[in-house]
Formats: sequence, C-alpha cells, structure tokens
Amino acid sequence: MKHIVTGVVAHVDAGKTTLSEALLYRSGELRQLGRVDNGDAFLDTDKLEKKRGITIFSHQAKLQYNDIELTLLDTPGHVDFATQTEQVLSVLDYAILVISGTDGVQGYTRTLWRLLERYHVPTFIFVNKVDANGVDKKQIIDQLQSVLSPGCIVFKTEETSNDDIPTETYEEIALRNDDVLEQFMNTGSITDDTIRQMIGQREVFPCFFGAALKLTGIDSLMNGLERWTNEAKKQPEFGARVFKISHDDKGERLTWVRVTGDALHSKDVLVDDQKANQLRVYNGAKFVISQEIKAGEICAITGLTDTYPGQGLGSELDAVTPEIRPVINYALDPKGNDIHACLTALQQLEDEDPQLHISWSSHLQEIRVQIMGEVQLEIIQQIMLERFKLTVSFGKGSILYKETITQAIEGVGHFEPLRHYAEVHLLLQPAPRGSGLTFESDCSVDVLGSNWQHQVLVNLNAKEHLGVLAGVPITDMRITLIGGKASIVHSVGGDFKEATWRAVRQGLMMLKKTKHCQLLEPWYQFRLEVGSEQVGRAINDIQRMHGRFNAPQVNATDDMVTITGVAPVSQMQSYAQEVRAYTHGQGFLECIIDGYQACHNAAEVIERIKYDPVADLDNTPGSVFCAHGAGYPVQWNDVPSAAHCEYGYSPDDLVKMSQ
Repeated sequence: MKHIVTGVVAHVDAGKTTLSEALLYRSGELRQLGRVDNGDAFLDTDKLEKKRGITIFSHQAKLQYNDIELTLLDTPGHVDFATQTEQVLSVLDYAILVISGTDGVQGYTRTLWRLLERYHVPTFIFVNKVDANGVDKKQIIDQLQSVLSPGCIVFKTEETSNDDIPTETYEEIALRNDDVLEQFMNTGSITDDTIRQMIGQREVFPCFFGAALKLTGIDSLMNGLERWTNEAKKQPEFGARVFKISHDDKGERLTWVRVTGDALHSKDVLVDDQKANQLRVYNGAKFVISQEIKAGEICAITGLTDTYPGQGLGSELDAVTPEIRPVINYALDPKGNDIHACLTALQQLEDEDPQLHISWSSHLQEIRVQIMGEVQLEIIQQIMLERFKLTVSFGKGSILYKETITQAIEGVGHFEPLRHYAEVHLLLQPAPRGSGLTFESDCSVDVLGSNWQHQVLVNLNAKEHLGVLAGVPITDMRITLIGGKASIVHSVGGDFKEATWRAVRQGLMMLKKTKHCQLLEPWYQFRLEVGSEQVGRAINDIQRMHGRFNAPQVNATDDMVTITGVAPVSQMQSYAQEVRAYTHGQGFLECIIDGYQACHNAAEVIERIKYDPVADLDNTPGSVFCAHGAGYPVQWNDVPSAAHCEYGYSPDDLVKMSQ
C-alpha cells in the first residue's frame, strides 16, 4: 500500500479544516462530520481552537482510501500562525492547497505558494465552496494560472462522473514540458508515470472542484491523490526531520518527526545520549504507542529535550532557515505575577515556536517577545492563562528594524595583544533583498591556512551581526574571506574570532562614513475593501502612511472597491480598527508581511534610537595592535593604514562590484 504524507494549507476561512473532516469522513475514519464553528472538528483538538473556531496548531490524522494510506497534517490558516505552517512544509510529500471559490487567490495564498515553492512541495489544488452563488470556475482557473502558475490544470470537476481526465487536459499537461509535448504529438497520449513525474517536479498542479461541507468533489480528490502521487524514496541510513515541538496535557515534551530513512525504534539514542522513550502515533487527540516507526511515517517522541523544529536527525540535514519571521516586538506586563515565572512559561512557548525570540533584560527586568500580529498576541495571553495560570498583557508593539549595505567594502580586523595574533580581511557585498547573510571563502591556503579559514567562517556564523546605524541585525549581505594572516607561534582560535567580528564592524563603519549603510523596515502587502464612497478617504490614508497602491478595482456585485498595494508595518499595523470605524464595519483590511524595504523615515528612527557603534564594546569596530611588547587600541578609521596585509581591492574595484 502506498503511504503519503500530505498537508492541507489555505488562507483563513477557505475551508481547510472542513476539507480535512470531509476526507476523514469519506474514508470511514469518522462516523459523523465535525464543524469548526461548532467546536467539534476532529483535528481542532486544543481548547483555544474550539473556543475561537480557528486552527492555531498543526495536527495529525491518519486515513486509508482504497490503496493509499494518508498521514494528514492540518495547518493553521491565519497569517499570524504562518510559522507553524512553514514548519510542517519541510516534511510533506504533497500539499493540498485549498482555494475558496468565493474569494479566489488571496494575499496569504500567494505567501503559501511561495513557501511551497521554497520547500519544493508538489501541490494539489482543491477549489472549495463552488456551490456558492456567483462562483465562476473558468475565472478561478484563469486566476490560478495567471497568479500562481500556468501549470494549474483542471483534472476533475464535481460534475464529471468518471476519473478519466479529458483530452484537452492532456494537451495542457503536454504544453508544460517540451519533451512531453513531443511525446504527446507523436503518440497522442501521456503515460500516468509521466504525469506523476511532472506533478512531483512542480510542473503540473492538478486542480479539483467541490464543496467540502456537502462532501461534493471529495471522492474525486481522493482518487486523484491515489492515482497521481508517488511514494517517497526511502534512504538506507536512519534519518528523521523534526517539524514541531509541543507539550501534552500532562506537560510531557513531544518532538514530532518525519522518519526519512531506515527506521526509528523505541529507546534509540538520538541527541546527546538522549533516548526516544515513547514513539507516539497520533490520530487527532488520541495516540497509540509504537515500537518502530518506518521511513515515511510520522510520530511524536518523548524523552528528548534538545531538539528544535527543522532539525535533522541521523543522516538527515537541517531544514532551510524559515522565511516567515515576526516583525513586531512587544514588552510583557506581568500584571503582578512573578516575572521569572512568566519568563519560564514564555521560554516553554519559545521551545515550541523558536520564532518568538524571547529576550530577557536583567538590567530592565523586562521580557520581550517577537510575534506576527495581534491575533497571535491574544492567543499567547490565553495560553499563559490557561496553561500556566498567569494573567499577563503586552505593551505597544515596536518595529523590528534591520540594516543592510548598498556598496561593497573591504573590512579589516586585527587582534594582537601580547602573545596573540590574527588579521582578517573580509569583502562585504550587497545581496538581493530577502537573502539574509551568506558566508564564503575566496582565500588561498598559501595566504591563510585552511584551519584558520575554517575558524573565520565558524565565527561569522557564531553571532548575530549588528548594523552601525541603529544597532539592529544586519541582513542581505554576502561576506567573503579574501585575506588574512596568522602567527605560527602566537595565533589561537579565539584571536580569529576577535579579528573576524572586528573586520565586519570596521567595514560597516567605513560604509557609514560614505553613507552606504541603509536602514530597513518591514512592509505589508495589503488588500483593502471599502465602499465606493470611501475610496477617497482610503487613498488619502494610504498616502499618509507612505504606502503605494495599484488602481482601485470595483466589484460590480456589491459596490465595494478593492485597493491593493504595500505600506510600512509601522504605519499600517493599527489601521484595521480605523477601517472598521469609517466603513461602519463593512470594510476589510488584510495585511501580509511583504519583507523588508528601505525605511521611510530612517533619519527619524536613527535619531530616536541614538545608537553609538563605537561605544558598543561587545561589537567594537576598532582593532588591537602590538608595539614594544604591549597591545594598544587602534580606531576603526586608522586600521587600514596600520594593517599588516595588503588590501585586495581598490576603491574603484569596490564601486564597480556594486554597480
């Protein structure tokens, strides 16, 4: 029997959990359908999910249909819990993307599509709620093909009685690959194996139509999953990928893994001499204990304390760095509770979702947490109350800024107190927006030995590098080791740590001097719906918030106008309340994080923060040289003339690199 791990993903209210319920019901796993709004959905097992009627955490279910066994992972649909969804994507064989027939492709749908592409997840599409008035299937397919991919092709509609796909569908499939097109022109057909291969390579995305609440189109989707999927190849060596950390109702820590190679056994040693005590296979809120989990299967492990989402175990590598990251920072108000009890509780939540980035200032006696939005903030407050019996609140959110550079520079760090020696030359270059930091070496071992080069690269990875404008994390930069020097007698690894970190800061200070450092802020991609008489007010607001927008689109059916565009999070984060007020509850604002762009009021932010990069002793840009048997400090701007190694690039070279 073929075993597939699939995840259901969607924009909120598209019917994702309803579809999961329908799949479980049609397979015979459920005797009656639960409903999200009734709080009795099989996969919404948490009290908060039942209370709020939304999925907050990912959940697992198992079902069998004909000759396919599905492990089904239901994911949150609200953008505030996108980090939970992203964690799941790294362990999926296939995804089912649910599109609401009444709403079409939404802003968050585009975000999900980008994530599915990032994790190379083959995807089936289920267009839900097609029984609603005014749903135009051709219009939806046209939108899917233009916005998501031309490979979104109708495999089955709810009206057709058999599971053979139409001839015109074969023609559309053939057009997605030149070799397949030639085969189709010669033979007039395409084999099922070829189509399965194209789906697996994300060239084709089978589309199905239906209404999950009425069980329409569910059999067609399940038949499609059975026919058009391939089981994942199993690796001979043991490997597993962690995709979730949670705690059960007794406080037991659970590490959720997908086994990718060989098998996992109870009592196997996995991390730092820690054993897998229990292997739990969950189905909704219930589980059974297994002694062995084979490759391709999912389980929750007890007994591990040092695991984290995205971690690779055995032969499996860690997943890529998550793309979805919070952009708003909140300070906790303990409301009279012991601050350290609050910190302990929040650290447990951070264990489950590392993107919370809990920070503690002993000097200020303050806890700060990074989150996606106000709904997530409300959920954290409720979890703190229900799970830890702590009533807390949060102050006004502050924006998480970042910095980058706009021109290349050669940074130099030198560390030579008595009986120590290291010099490092780094090339800092601007990188594409959203690429983060990358580190590499382009230095001959004749110049600097491989062991010292390794030390430099390790130390570049060992800390979060701060910018020199506002002391916030640096991003979108490529750092290349291009030169350096060691002493046979005096150099040790710690010397290269000091020289490396100083080289980064010295280069940044050189760029600050020439005004080639740039402050970045997070921007929203927004979709605003207002009445036609309120368009003028909305446009004025967007311009006031330094946003940019596309031409307004009029919806002929209800006289509402849709405006899309981008705007700084700092300006738009509280705008939803304004929209509700001036539209008397009829308007709607959807905001999706669109990444970082140049800060619209950089000078104002820098002046407010008043960061002094030279006074930041933990991130000093200066170097230490030695003369007459004693070390002495050299300011960052004097380091170039004091350096022992020649510079690799002239100022003209650096300018040309940035053009």
